[in-house]
Amino acid sequence: MASVAYFSMEIGVAPDMPTYAGGLGMLAGDTLRSAADLGVRMVGLSLLARKGYFRQRLDAAGRQTEEPAVWNVSAFLVEQPERTAVTIEGRSVRLRSWRYDVRGAESVVPVYFLDADLPDNAPDDRALTDVLYGGDQRYRLCQEVILGIGGVRMLRALGYDRLDRFHLNEGHASLLVFELLDEARRASGSPAPSMDDVASVRRRCVFTTHTPVPAGHEQFAPDLVDAVIGPGHLAGLRDLCCHAGRVNLTYLALNFSHYVNGVTMKHGEVSRKLFSGYTVDAITNGVHAGTWTAPEFQALFDRHIPGWRRDNFSLRYAISLPPDEIWTAHVSAKARLVDRVSRETGVRLSPEVLTLGFARRATAYKRADLLMHDLDRLRTLAAGAGGLQLVFAGKAHPRDWEGKAMIERLFAAKTALATRVPMVYLEEYDMALGGLLTAGVDVWLNTPHQPFEASGTSGMKAALNGVPSLSVPDGWWVEGCIENVTGWSIGVETDGEDDRTELEARALYDALEQLVAPRYYGDRARFVAMMRQTIALNGSFFNSQRMIEEYQLKAYDV
Repeated sequence: MASVAYFSMEIGVAPDMPTYAGGLGMLAGDTLRSAADLGVRMVGLSLLARKGYFRQRLDAAGRQTEEPAVWNVSAFLVEQPERTAVTIEGRSVRLRSWRYDVRGAESVVPVYFLDADLPDNAPDDRALTDVLYGGDQRYRLCQEVILGIGGVRMLRALGYDRLDRFHLNEGHASLLVFELLDEARRASGSPAPSMDDVASVRRRCVFTTHTPVPAGHEQFAPDLVDAVIGPGHLAGLRDLCCHAGRVNLTYLALNFSHYVNGVTMKHGEVSRKLFSGYTVDAITNGVHAGTWTAPEFQALFDRHIPGWRRDNFSLRYAISLPPDEIWTAHVSAKARLVDRVSRETGVRLSPEVLTLGFARRATAYKRADLLMHDLDRLRTLAAGAGGLQLVFAGKAHPRDWEGKAMIERLFAAKTALATRVPMVYLEEYDMALGGLLTAGVDVWLNTPHQPFEASGTSGMKAALNGVPSLSVPDGWWVEGCIENVTGWSIGVETDGEDDRTELEARALYDALEQLVAPRYYGDRARFVAMMRQTIALNGSFFNSQRMIEEYQLKAYDV
């Protein structure tokens, strides 16, 4: 079995550790949890994020402001005695690491969080591991030097001398190839990296890309890279590092990885078009079943499928779960959500009313406001269907002005809908709230602009709790949707070249009016049957246990 170093800018290992911003960090945490369950020889590397991502505050109009998410590092992590350093702008920046153990059924996977806050460093350098995705281009590049180059050096300092694979979860850690090249050069005694050294590094690297939007890939001006890490790193390697005149970390990873994958079948197709000339496979994401299954459903599975934690595939036997027990578990999970909504907003949702949930990063292409396209139509269908309630959550990046404006539009719609369609927007979306939402709503909503949804793992978490999805056919839902069995599809799959907002909004309203609400209110037995099918078909497959086994087969043990 190969030994794997897993690098990710963000890793969500615990709800109260703000070392994650969203789906990328959640996936990283689930990957490490399943690796520990399966006994995979893995070690995780990330940045400490001493001030977190940010704490979200929303005023009455939905205007978002941000506060540092300061946390007690030593309460969660154990400082390691080893030290290493990287060179930034000619200065030596000292690094330490803090360890967190991810404990699974078969093994422990250690995760090391890199920290530059040491007395030996200049004040500005000490702050380089403070804020996740913070600062300007220089700050981001410095962080990526620490994660990539510093991460490899820290692993060596910690005694990880024999690692078979370096898995890059997105391109943020791509600079690690420079350190691996330098190691290969020193081992061969060459004055500069040779093509044999390049081939040696390529054999050891695995790259997972998550971003189907060209602008979303990390890229920097060559002059900035030379200034920050020194011109020697790019010498002779510009053809392998640069794209369209800029140092592009995605292309660096593409050129130095023996295996590259997208995170769903659809995303693999999109990535092959985006990165023409590169071989891009697909391994569909999954979520950690033991983490994202609500306590009520854990108890249900323990009674009827006792081996489900160690063998997620056994959730297929959910097809024979007693319907009354499924509904009882769901009612309990929904009650917990209703109670939290009441405590935080003062709004008391009805446990009997069909409740839709939408919680994603607030950014334009995810289109959280598609449901608000025609408020008159929404009011009418809610009244005719028997009632509708909406629960939203999600943070916009501090510099994502379109995402912030979208939150404000949702708040304006909330006011306009008033009591006819009760709606809440919960602030400070995190792991704990995500688990509560994906188990407590009746139907999970997802409405991205196609084809920009790489995966969409929140719907997979909902599936583990028997919550069907109502989604645009993008990301994982292209694979997960069996119409009227595991949920419903909004519109048809498209390449995204035209604006389908009007068509998809109409399809969304039609689905709610003609399919979802009649099933929920008029045929509860069929709705519960759909919940059972959702667990058996999607919960048993879209999990990180299956995902890790695919990585072992295709990328690690080859």
